[in-house]
Amino acid sequence: MEGKEIKIGLFGFGCVGQGLYDVLNMSQGLKARIDKFCVKDPNKKRSIDASNFTYDKEDILGRKDLDVVVELIDNSEDAFEIVSRAMKNGVNVVTANKKMLAEHFAELYKLQMDNNVSLIYEGSAGGSIPIIRNLEEYYDNELLTSICGIVNGSTNYILSKMLFDNMPYADALKEAQENGFAEANPWLDVAGYDALYKLVLLIVHSFGVILKPEDVLNVGIQNIRIHDIHFAREKQLRIKLLAYATKINDQVRAYVLPHFVTRESELFNVNYEYNAIEVEGAFSDKQMLAGKGAGSHPTGSAVLSDISALTYNYKYGYKKLKKNGANGTAENVTAMLDNDFTIKLYIRFSNPESLKELEIISIEEEFRSAKTNYVIANVAFKSLFNLKGNKDTELFVCVVDDNA
Repeated sequence: MEGKEIKIGLFGFGCVGQGLYDVLNMSQGLKARIDKFCVKDPNKKRSIDASNFTYDKEDILGRKDLDVVVELIDNSEDAFEIVSRAMKNGVNVVTANKKMLAEHFAELYKLQMDNNVSLIYEGSAGGSIPIIRNLEEYYDNELLTSICGIVNGSTNYILSKMLFDNMPYADALKEAQENGFAEANPWLDVAGYDALYKLVLLIVHSFGVILKPEDVLNVGIQNIRIHDIHFAREKQLRIKLLAYATKINDQVRAYVLPHFVTRESELFNVNYEYNAIEVEGAFSDKQMLAGKGAGSHPTGSAVLSDISALTYNYKYGYKKLKKNGANGTAENVTAMLDNDFTIKLYIRFSNPESLKELEIISIEEEFRSAKTNYVIANVAFKSLFNLKGNKDTELFVCVVDDNA
């Protein structure tokens, strides 16, 4: 593919699709053009002429002359069909759909192997941060022990506005939506699902194992209140929604949870729409990558970088995955999730009955007043899964890490 103009078939022209279009038109040195745009809604107003668009996926998937299919739509099952079809047709694919990748990873890995094609997805894990390629190349021989980071720019923006501007959660969320950092339906962001899907992908490339998203705990920030921000400020802490995983022998501990971070943490000053990911290795110790994690152009630039990599026939090596037994299939490359440990939490509540959802082992601090109640307690981690169905919007938990 090197040297010739790349013809791209693009699915989706929303926030990231528009961003890709913009950065592609502004970039120098990459000979590439979007030959066909496929979108769903013919009535939606867009920034370029309607004659550029098709509403029939066969206008892209049925063609033999395209070099790359770029998939940037919202619906994960539709995305899986598009990506699968393209790879079966022998076409390389770039995607930023972390939900689709996390839910179908073993199948997608097998399709790459069976059809000798590339599936590249840097924009799916950290916005503009080149984390996956670094894990694949720089850390491919490193014995990584943990990965931890702020991987959702929307929630980090909300938390920053609450901290620096004393803005209520609802107002901060609205501003994030107005600035294009959060979707009209923000549930995947604020409830921690977006971070969860990214974490599953990071675990694949960090540890060479595949986890099912539904088996990994995610608790978001949708119940946060200004009381929690005030508590953090008084203690000289900041609240961040962190995705965390560590591998000990054949067991993985993984979760998405709000955390208090201290001034000593590299993550303390990562604010607004910025993301940052800390990688810790047995030999290299801790290193951090940071960059914009939300917005049209940062993610669009990551997608463009993937397209550029394909001009050099780039593929992920999946060295750690293959070392753990993945050859033509990755279905056997799983790990035992370790949920049998204790975690220290700040738990703010209104109704004391809600505390019964958690297996509290010991309480270190307790405060009750007319305005707010909280405890700092050591809790059996596995009991946090009970929060998934809890409808108490006044129950908020945040990890208290003495070493954070």
